[in-house]
Formats: sequence, C-alpha cells, structure tokens
Amino acid sequence: MSPLPSSQPYRIHQFYDKGLAHASYAVLSDRQMAIIDPARDPQPYYDFADENEVRIVAVIETHPHADFVSSHLEIAQETGATIYVSKLVRAAYPHQPFDDGNRIVLGNIELHALNTPGHSPDSICILLIDEFANTRAIFTGDTLFVGDVGRPDLREEEAVGGHKREELAGLMYDSTRSRLMTLPPNTKVYPAHGPGSLCGKTTSTDLDSTIGKELKTNYALQPMDRDEFVRVLLEDQPFVPKYFGRDVQLNKQGAPAFEDSIRAVPRLLVGVEPAPGTLVIDTRPAAQFRQGHLPGAINLMDGGKFETWLGSVVGPQEPFYLVADSQIALDTVIRKAAKIGYETNIQGAMLTPSELPATSPAVDVEQVRQHPEQFTIVDIRNRAEARQPVFDNALLIPLPELRERAHEVPADKPVLVHCAGGYRSAAGSSILQAALPGVPVYDLGEAITEFQKQAVH
Repeated sequence: MSPLPSSQPYRIHQFYDKGLAHASYAVLSDRQMAIIDPARDPQPYYDFADENEVRIVAVIETHPHADFVSSHLEIAQETGATIYVSKLVRAAYPHQPFDDGNRIVLGNIELHALNTPGHSPDSICILLIDEFANTRAIFTGDTLFVGDVGRPDLREEEAVGGHKREELAGLMYDSTRSRLMTLPPNTKVYPAHGPGSLCGKTTSTDLDSTIGKELKTNYALQPMDRDEFVRVLLEDQPFVPKYFGRDVQLNKQGAPAFEDSIRAVPRLLVGVEPAPGTLVIDTRPAAQFRQGHLPGAINLMDGGKFETWLGSVVGPQEPFYLVADSQIALDTVIRKAAKIGYETNIQGAMLTPSELPATSPAVDVEQVRQHPEQFTIVDIRNRAEARQPVFDNALLIPLPELRERAHEVPADKPVLVHCAGGYRSAAGSSILQAALPGVPVYDLGEAITEFQKQAVH
C-alpha cells in the first residue's frame, strides 16, 4: 500500500468487522490521520498509519457505543492523539469537546462536528469539508445507516441516562430533517454499522451511500409527520443484548489496553476443573458438544456472531469459563469476548478436558416430521422471525430470554428446540438440558430448513 500522493488532498479508508457489523474509518490528509469510531483492537489502525507514513493526530467518537468497546483511550495514550467527543457524553477520559461549531483542521481538509441526537442524546456526525469549502462526506455514526437510522431505545435504563425511546425518536426526526437531509445530495455517507447490526433494523448490505440515494430509498427519510416517524421507527426493533448498557458506561470511562486485557485472562492448565456453579461456555461445534461436554455447559459455537450471542446469553457481570479445542481457537474466542468488554468476566480459558461426562441425544428428524405432537417444541427465534411459525403450538422464548424463562418449559414430554438455521438452537438446547434434568432435550439444528420450506408451502 503506497503512501497518500501529495496531489490527493484526502483519503478515506473503511475498516469493517463482520462479526459486529461495525465500520470504523481512517481519514488521511497531508501526512496526518484521524480515526473515527475505532474498534477494541487498535493494531489495524497503527499498521495502516505506518503503511501510509502518516501520524495519528485525532480519534473521534460519534457517541458512547453500546455494541462494542472502543479503543479511543488506548490510541490516545499510545500515539498522543487528541480524543474528540461531544461534551454531552460527559466523558471521564481526557478529551476535546466536539459539538456544533467545533472543527478539526486535518492537513488540507476540515472535519466539522454536527450534533445529531436520536440514537443517543449525545450523538454527533462529522462533516468532511474539502479545501474549496465543499461538503464531501459525512460520517454518521449510528444516526444514519444505509437504508435505516439508529434505534432510539438503548438509553432507557437509568444507568445510561434514563432517556425515553419516544423522546429520542422525536429527536431523530429533527436531526434527520433539519441536519442531514439538507446536505448536498452528492455528500458521501459513511455509517458506523452495516447489515446485521442490532443498532438498527433494516440496514442495507451496502456499506456506504450518498445523501441523495438515502433520500430516495431510506424508509426513515420519506415524507411523514413527527408522530408517524416515531411510530414507524419504534416498531419491530430487535432485542437488546444484555451487554449493551455496560458497554455504554465502559466507553464513557475509556477501556483498558486491548492486549494487556487479553494477557490478563487466566489460562487453566490441563486437568484443572472449573469452579463448581460457574457458567461454562463451550465454543466447539455442536456435533462435538453432543458427544461429550461438561455438565451444565452452554454450547455457544464460535461463529460469525459469537460476540453478540455471548453478550445476549451471558449477563454483563456474570463470570464464566471458555472452552475450545485448540490454543488458536481459544485465543480467537477470548479476543472476540474482549471486543464487547467480556474478557474480564472470564474466570478461566481452557482446552477441552479429556473427561466429558455429559452427552446430548441426537434428534430423529423423521419422528419429528411424523409426530411433532410428541414433543414440547420451543421456538427460540426472535419475535419478528416467529410471526411465521414453523410448528403449530410451539412455545416462543427468544434465545436471549431462555435462561431466565427456562422454568416455563413443561417437563412432561421430550423437548425439541429450533431456531432459523441451527446456530442458536445448539445454545438453546444446551441451556434447557441443564435446566431440565431428566428430560430429553433435542436440537433440531440445521434440519429446521426442511421444515421451514414445508411451512411456506
């Protein structure tokens, strides 16, 4: 990768983490670099700066993020860069207030703050103004996504401000109408999230856009009055993972250094058993888990959304052990846990023990097909997904609620757990196996796709 040519006034580079559907940005101009909404691991930004022979001078947070832990404080401590964030955040770390009227001169360009409350009361967007005073791009954080806007219901708990969702939805209406929709149509839009993020509900697969395109295609930017906007925005929002409130608080404080936190995670020696009564998260594939696992373990497979499901099933203050079948796999899931600030919850990380006394029964798919009434069927999909039922009379308990509501599952006949594709049902069946001793609990797994096709027809 060659350094930025002197003839090019600026350059924008997007870093994208599929696991959390998170986009962060480097803006380069005249040997200087600003980072916007950095992820927990700062190394990719350091490497990028070195490759391009630029100096990191600014780190900008569009708001205190709920879905991941930011490395803004670590980057500032390592590089001497200034952190810029709205004064409304009341950040506990050293920073420069960045609100309406504030700007950062970065080489040949300027970055201007724009207060855009809605997703959170302290959200800002960042305008990129070129050397000819033209607005060329806007970094929209969680205010405007491609095809969506940020959800307004994540700050209702008293610990994160106690802001009512209706109030924030109304502010989002004002921010989009008076601040974003008035920008030049050719202004590039760079959001902090893409498809699959739980900070929105209908995010497009595109990772950037323009104001003009969003005005035409984004449902939230279509003509409607304030009351209708509030109603439309609040309906069908996805669930809120357990860890979101904690991460808002952690990002207001500033997180400890990433690699130091990774190294501090206790590694258990082979033969050392987890403390009785402490949760065990087994990250191996479901087939291996069924053949043998520690009693009471939850099978949360390492996969594309491991971080989200870890923070949805396990509480933010809850200690747990991590199990994987190799050192590489173990390091991977520790790092994923750290992305949401859960590395400090890990009581011990361990390789798969040789003694695995518990097993899980294999499901007879044909029996399910012929006699579904012989099972208590638990649908652990989200409520919006479950509007199209796969089985009649299934008990709907979304996976994030299952540990707390397991007592609602009848124990008078075998239990069958299903989701939409097989990943969540591995976790759900292991939760119910631990909660319903003596009751056979089956995971329908990937076979659910066959039943879904039949349900459609």
